[in-house]
Amino acid sequence: MRGALGLGALALSLMAGCAAETKLRPTPEAGILQNGKSSAITEQEGVRLTADGSAWRGSPSDLERRVTPVYVRLENQGQHPLRIQYPDFSLVGKESRFRYSALPPLSLRGTVSSRDAEAPPRYSPALATRGGLWVGGGYPYRPWGWGPGWYGGPWGSPFYSPYYYPPYYEQPLPTEDMLNNALPEGTLEPGGTQEGFLYFQGVARRENAVTLQVKLVDAQTGEPFGSLSIPFQVSTK
Repeated sequence: MRGALGLGALALSLMAGCAAETKLRPTPEAGILQNGKSSAITEQEGVRLTADGSAWRGSPSDLERRVTPVYVRLENQGQHPLRIQYPDFSLVGKESRFRYSALPPLSLRGTVSSRDAEAPPRYSPALATRGGLWVGGGYPYRPWGWGPGWYGGPWGSPFYSPYYYPPYYEQPLPTEDMLNNALPEGTLEPGGTQEGFLYFQGVARRENAVTLQVKLVDAQTGEPFGSLSIPFQVSTK
């Protein structure tokens, strides 16, 4: 049965040094295209989704070789308070039908990015040393603050992790930029807008095309009331 990969397999795929850089480009049937046809827009039940699979400009610069970052913007002009949780977002392979669920940023701890190996490691301001261990807290990071009609709880929590920096200061994931720019979980009330990046398992060399699917779920009742989808072509280099 097809399903999400185990954490062990995921870690191995993320650590692979020969991983290809992935860019997602909307297909012609993706709907309204904008920004030089790098992003697409779709709407249902008053919820508008904008998605861009080639928008990452942060650190690490080679993030697309480790995971597949997708920028999303959600505008809720409908009647339902919209639940925003990572399991409601997925990339589905066109041919394989494999479903890649969005990954909580903190689940990427322990993976590394190699292209920025010459740069010193960047520490999050929420991290501090204690007895040889790294102590993290102060989550969540909010990339654009609290928008109108938005509230939500932290998707992360204080954690203890023996952060190990390999030789040459390879950059561990998630970086501060990844945390700061991640799409926060919570509830998007009618009239509200929220945006940020989702991080998926790398789809390069696995898929030629994928579809971003978003399940629309009422945050109060837990009942689905629709879905959104945007098809992308997968390009690698």
